[in-house]
Amino acid sequence: MLLRKLSLINFRNYEELEIECSERINCFTGSNGSGKTNLLEAIHYLALCKSFLNPADTQNIRFEAPFFVVQGEFTRTDGETDNIYCGVKRGQKKVFKRNGKDYERLSDHIGLIPLVVVNPADGFLISGGSEERRRFVDSVIAQYNRNYLDHLIAYNRILSQRNALLKQLAKGQGDVSTMEILNLQLTQYGEPIHKMRLEFVERIQPIFQNYYNLLSDGRESISLSYQSALNSDSFESILSQSFNKDLALEYTTAGIHRDDLNFEISGHPLRKSGSQGQQKTFLIALKLAEYRVLDEETKRKPMLLLDDIHDKLDADRVYRLMELVCSDQFGQLFITDTGSGRMNVLFKGRGLPYRMYEVAQGNVKII
Repeated sequence: MLLRKLSLINFRNYEELEIECSERINCFTGSNGSGKTNLLEAIHYLALCKSFLNPADTQNIRFEAPFFVVQGEFTRTDGETDNIYCGVKRGQKKVFKRNGKDYERLSDHIGLIPLVVVNPADGFLISGGSEERRRFVDSVIAQYNRNYLDHLIAYNRILSQRNALLKQLAKGQGDVSTMEILNLQLTQYGEPIHKMRLEFVERIQPIFQNYYNLLSDGRESISLSYQSALNSDSFESILSQSFNKDLALEYTTAGIHRDDLNFEISGHPLRKSGSQGQQKTFLIALKLAEYRVLDEETKRKPMLLLDDIHDKLDADRVYRLMELVCSDQFGQLFITDTGSGRMNVLFKGRGLPYRMYEVAQGNVKII
């Protein structure tokens, strides 16, 4: 899927905008706060129905405007055109359409336009809690496995019911026999989720290792692993063993909703032992590995969004990254930077079509 045209109305700092996109490389340059990242967020909406920075849709509406609209014209691999529309109006449900037809569920759109984003805010994958790392894994698998998203939605619904029952039982209310039913249902959906997560991590790990070595010139030893109680025990057994603790705390303390990813460098936790540059390299390698998995699974090259890649990354690693993303293994690229000079240096002479845009005060022009 190639994004040919991006149109915005009242989105963030853009009152109205329409730009044509290069099929290969698109560079948005401008000062901090000019709105470069907002363009990447708009593209993210078209692919994944949401922003990658601000989960509150209405906060992406421009100033006091009543709504925003983001539209994209895409060309499929078969040459046909898909028009994607996303509209948000204050006080109303988000509207998402493909070729003029509303989606019954937003989840039905996920995976049509595979996308990977690299952003300075990705640091929360290292510094944040396990929920952030689970969300990363879930978001990748959901783009190529529809059953996974359905299982995850069902699991979270049943988990909420189980937690509500635990609160009732702790007060001497509720029916304990219902717990057996909920445990069976959690197991029914939780075990396939664990299996798919484990398979994903095992698959992405060597790809990730390879990209990290390419970016760092093999100067560091890193590892990525999947932590889950289900790695060594059945879900049924885990729920049984934790029941007394769950009852005392009034919530479910064990299950795939507690899983985590373990990041290490030279045998030590990356969060504590990795420099800012090493952590950034780790995250970029992880996202490039995500790209490769999505490419293989969807049979469509994802769009790659690189936001402020010079942040905490030395010139040598930036150059290695550009060498990678300019290879024929990657497709359409959208990148932001504060200056056009170094972007021109990076892309000139590579023989690839690219377009340079200057972003300033809600306006975008080709330079």
